[in-house]
Amino acid sequence: MPFASVMVALDLGTSSSARLRLAGTLARRFGARLIGVAARQALPQNLYGRGAYINSQFVDQATARATDELSQVEARFHEVTAEAGETEWRSAKADPMAFLVQQARSADLVVVSRYRSAGVEDWCSSIEPGELVLRLGRPVLIAPPSVETLAARRIVVAWKDTREARRAVSDGLPFMRLAEEVLIVALGDEADWKGAGETQGYLSRHGVTATTILRSPSKLGVAAELLVIAQQEGADLIIAGAYGHARMREVIFGSVTRNLLEHVPICCLLSH
Repeated sequence: MPFASVMVALDLGTSSSARLRLAGTLARRFGARLIGVAARQALPQNLYGRGAYINSQFVDQATARATDELSQVEARFHEVTAEAGETEWRSAKADPMAFLVQQARSADLVVVSRYRSAGVEDWCSSIEPGELVLRLGRPVLIAPPSVETLAARRIVVAWKDTREARRAVSDGLPFMRLAEEVLIVALGDEADWKGAGETQGYLSRHGVTATTILRSPSKLGVAAELLVIAQQEGADLIIAGAYGHARMREVIFGSVTRNLLEHVPICCLLSH
């Protein structure tokens, strides 16, 4: 089934408009509803505490500012999507991560920015895409800051015989059905190679013609080699499973997932 709804996290940051245009092109391609989401905490979380006193005038000013800034983001959303199809706006004065996790129950695909340094008006920097992938239960498209379109004519599937990779293959079917070329890349042992071959057959039964690239890991590291292959093949989308778990208050990721979240200059569809 194609994506019926595409959700995008927005703010006043410099990359927000590009992210919105990217999500908009995907919504048009799939005939999907485009849902814009923004959340802004009126007061920083670190101001709250047992016995803390916060001046009421300060609270009123902060609340008014949050309301105004959310209105600015909403206005930008409606301006950019004026000629789009079905759209919807959702916002709240709330924690951006918690609000997005809650709202994602209405989405088939969620578009966010990759890890980046926080800016003054960049609320979505508090949305850690890795943690989001683990919590969401939806595929997450990680977009580099300047990317406005995603052709996805050539796609690299990072294959490893794990639950997460299988989930990613299933979640990525809407993209792969529209692609001109799909490459299943297995950088591992014979078990992974065999799994890549069977995944090729699985995709064929879903109307996707794919080829396999089977290699042992190189000194580059898996993430770097995936990117090299993607660039050589002219791919602009990597589909991969996200490997990680929460331990205490820290989210621990595998090295490949961490590199895809932080450094890869093309879009990545991650599933957990």
